[in-house]
Amino acid sequence: MAHINLLPWREEQRQEQTRQFATVTVLSMALTGAIIFLVHVTFNNQIEHQKFRNKILQDEIATLDASLKQIDELEETKDQLLARMDVIQSLQQRRPQIVHLFDDFVRTVPEGIYLMTIKQDADQLTIKGVAESNGRVSAYMRNIDTSSWMSTPKLKVIETRKGTLRSNDFTLITSQSLPDDKKNKNKDNIKGDDS
Repeated sequence: MAHINLLPWREEQRQEQTRQFATVTVLSMALTGAIIFLVHVTFNNQIEHQKFRNKILQDEIATLDASLKQIDELEETKDQLLARMDVIQSLQQRRPQIVHLFDDFVRTVPEGIYLMTIKQDADQLTIKGVAESNGRVSAYMRNIDTSSWMSTPKLKVIETRKGTLRSNDFTLITSQSLPDDKKNKNKDNIKGDDS
């Protein structure tokens, strides 16, 4: 006898297709979720890695800033030491200057002039003395002008002593100098005369 299938085969086919669709949909959603999760994890890992690199860079920058501060402090200390060395060198150069200055006083004072007082204020010298005549004071000023250790003499006061005809009190102001300064001034004067 022939079997007749009275079951609704179309209904079964529809249910099978619905089941397949649901399975494919669930698998697709699971796959999409897995992909989104992997992308999210990958991005988070990259962000964390970048944050770690940024932290390393910030630490290095902080270390370099500290080093720069130390370098600035060392530069400041170096400048202070160089300034002190300049002062010491200047003092070393000026140490024999007073000996040369007194030697120059002996050499520049012409006959007929007697020095009474010598006063020093920084590089300025005030010389008070007695001269037999005005010509002797002029000769003394010329001698000072040719001196290596004194320069630019200026006559401040000259007056005849009361009761005597042959003596004059005078006050001279001159500058203390170094032989190198005098040479430089002479070179500058020569250049100025040429132009």
